[in-house]
This record gives sequence, structure tokens and C-alpha cells, in this order.
Amino acid sequence: MGLQSQQILIVEDELRIRNLLRLYLEKEGFLVEEATTGESGLEKALHFDYDLLILDVMLPSMDGFFVTSRIRQYKTTPILILTAKDSEMDVIRGFEAGADDYVTKPFSPREVVHRIKSVVRRKQDVNHQNLTSLRRLKLRDFIVEEDHKLSFNGREIHLTPKEYDLLFYLATSPDKLFSRKHLLQNVWNYDYSVDYRTVDTHIKRIREKLDDISPGSSSMIKTIWGLGYKFETHLLKHLITIVLAASFLDTCRL
Repeated sequence: MGLQSQQILIVEDELRIRNLLRLYLEKEGFLVEEATTGESGLEKALHFDYDLLILDVMLPSMDGFFVTSRIRQYKTTPILILTAKDSEMDVIRGFEAGADDYVTKPFSPREVVHRIKSVVRRKQDVNHQNLTSLRRLKLRDFIVEEDHKLSFNGREIHLTPKEYDLLFYLATSPDKLFSRKHLLQNVWNYDYSVDYRTVDTHIKRIREKLDDISPGSSSMIKTIWGLGYKFETHLLKHLITIVLAASFLDTCRL
């Protein structure tokens, strides 16, 4: 499926920015719809299966953080937050709400389009792999299902699409150290400099969710200060068992 068939919803109250994004996205073959308030954007996002959502934060009726968290209760649609709110706390809040990416204004339209294409391609690859393989991962008593559910002894919690991809990537190469740059390039498909807080925040959220259903289990993801992250198997009671198609494993290896 080509990018020309991909549909994107822009939720932004500034006409100039909507027009600018539409111009660049349609030039790349995307189909674009618009919403000007948080409420109308949420309604459209929940009633139609878009391939990606672009959300401003400071929206009329309800802000983008709230819209993102509500969408995440029901859907795994990729979400890119595009906003002037650039403090570290705002970035963390965006990722904690469930955003897949966070871009601050002023922005380069070309960079935004590049990021969008990376996210859409990743989604296409995952959809294709799910047709031919079972993306199911068993870690001791944890099971990570292909519908982004993380379960432990009957208790369940949901992962966002990017949390799921990142956990899968780390766990399918146990005891291997990955730099944040490497993870950005291979999980997010970014081939240029991006704020490393993107990786750090997703790791933080994964750890919190692991601990939510099994206290202490977050220690499976080890931080090697100044170098990156790795998934440590010696902290498990049993060996990791991966039930995964070889085609997906190939994409997760260097």
C-alpha cells in the first residue's frame, strides 16, 4: 500500500499552520482532513480509522494532551503532537498521554513530513508482519500480545504502539546494549538528530507499566549511563521465550 492512500487528520486551530501542513502532505500524496477544536478532533479520531493524527496542544474546548489520552483509551492510531509548548515537562506529559512523537513550533514542514512518513511506514511494516506472524512475546510470567496488551498472571495493562515496539526490540536482543541514537533509528526510523528524551520517556513509561502489574519487574530494562539501554535476562527466573516469525527477527537485528 503506497503513501498516497494514507489518511491524516490535522487537529489545529491556526489556519496558517493547517494550510502549510496540508500543502506539504498532499504534495507527498497523503489524504488530509482537518479539525479546529479538541472536541471535533476527538470525535473524528474515534469514528474514523486514520493512519496518523497531528495534534496541537493548545486547542479550543479541550487540549491536545487530553485528546491524546482519550484516544489511547480506545485506539492505537499513531499520534504526533505539534505544539509551541516545549518545556521538558510538556514533552514528558505528551509522551505519557500516549503520543508517538512530539515536535515543537516553530517547525520545519519537511522534517514533520519526514517523521510522519517514518511513522506510517513503521505502521505498514507492522501490519504486514501481523498478517504473517504472531507478534507474541513471553518474558517469564509476562506475555506481550500483538494487540498491545501486557499481561501478568491474569492482570492486563495496555501499551502504546511505540512502547510495544520498543519493548519488543529490546527483548528480542537480550543482553545487548543499544544507544538511544540506535533505538531512534531502528524503532522510530529516524535518520537524523532527534531529542533523546523521546527514548527516555518511553523507557520510563514501560518500566512504570511493568511495575504496575509486577512490582520490581522494571529492573529487566537496565540503564547503562552515558551509553543506552539493554534488556537483562539474568534478572529473569527463567529464560526468555520468544514466539516470533523469522522475518520480524531479521528487522530487529543489526
